[in-house]
Amino acid sequence: MNLKNKKVLVVGLGISGLAAARFLKNRGAVVTVTDMADKESLSDYARKLRVMGIKLELGHHSIKTFESAELIVISPGVPHTIKPVIQALKRGISVIGEIELASRFINEPVIAITGTNGKTTTTRLLGKMLEYSGIKVFIAGNIGNPLIEYVDTKKKAEMLLIEISSFQLDTIDMFRPKIGVLLNIAEDHLDRYPDFAAYAASKGRLFKNQQKSDTAILNDKDSLIRDVTENINSKKIYFSEQADAESRLADINFSNEYFAASHNKENAHAAALAALLAGGNLHGIQKALDTFKGDSHRLEYITTINDVMFYDDSKATNIAAVKRALESFNKPVSLIMGGRDKGGDYLTLKGTVEKHVKKLVVIGEAQAKIISALGAIVNVEQASTIKAAVFAAYKAAKTGDIVLLSPGCSSFDMFKNYKERGKMFRAAVRNL
Repeated sequence: MNLKNKKVLVVGLGISGLAAARFLKNRGAVVTVTDMADKESLSDYARKLRVMGIKLELGHHSIKTFESAELIVISPGVPHTIKPVIQALKRGISVIGEIELASRFINEPVIAITGTNGKTTTTRLLGKMLEYSGIKVFIAGNIGNPLIEYVDTKKKAEMLLIEISSFQLDTIDMFRPKIGVLLNIAEDHLDRYPDFAAYAASKGRLFKNQQKSDTAILNDKDSLIRDVTENINSKKIYFSEQADAESRLADINFSNEYFAASHNKENAHAAALAALLAGGNLHGIQKALDTFKGDSHRLEYITTINDVMFYDDSKATNIAAVKRALESFNKPVSLIMGGRDKGGDYLTLKGTVEKHVKKLVVIGEAQAKIISALGAIVNVEQASTIKAAVFAAYKAAKTGDIVLLSPGCSSFDMFKNYKERGKMFRAAVRNL
């Protein structure tokens, strides 16, 4: 892919946008970066780009800029359906994402992991399995490191491991993983997609370029996954929470208590299968399983106060994740939910809430919608701050109960991201 003197527009100035702009500039492209956010909120990123001599258009999108580009690289935070992008596509201008751009310059085999929930955990676990097996791995994608940064790194890997979101899959073209893993599909990002079917189809795009020599690792009990992968060309291997005595996982021990929850065990089975296919050995896989600890803000135990246990599940930004979190406990839960609504149906939590939740404290923009769906079946209290929510949940808890932050919503109404929300939750717990 020759980029010299090519007019390239990067849409969205986040981590991946900055990395893509830098890469394109170093390859001789004439780069412009546009973002709807203003100069003040993007000051640090903007300063770095100006030092590189890259043109910036902040606070608006210019249709003319889009239509005059020869290539558009769009960040995952920007919908690929906005009007300027549609206009550019009508003119025949190629619109791709940073993952697709990077893949044009990569020769190493790729393992890509997607799913509504668990993809970061599974990516980290698989990375450890391969590293302990003596395989040099570079981990990138939605987990935090832009894949494009690998292209110019001096330390080359034997295997690239990519966590990939539906937004990143929307903008692939020729991207082809040697091994693709689809963990699950549940309602999420319905504020971004026209319906659930469109979101599910986006997940299925992971396998669109795979050939017979490639492998798809799929969740055995997810009928929707079977539907979206029905006509793929690659070899299908299925996993579940149960490891068949005759399967290739028969000699692997999953006794680490972290994998006691069924969804964590599913993810571990998926990772182990991928590791074996990628050349990992049993010793390395077992070491990773035995020593693995969960992600921060993903059903993470914080502390116990007066025999009440506190868990931070701030990364649970969809309803399916809340359901999984609640099903992990066999004790009464004071649940803190809410944030910016993503279009899911909170009523699907009805049975789980009835069984597990004694008190529901709601925060953020989605309060009214959550109360409308669940207010008739559980004691609900509204809170204006995370500190007030923690106090209310703790006040309702008795000896042996759980206080759980599992929002089921995005964090952007009150916080920068789910990490900040989790940190504020922890601070509020400490203040108790």
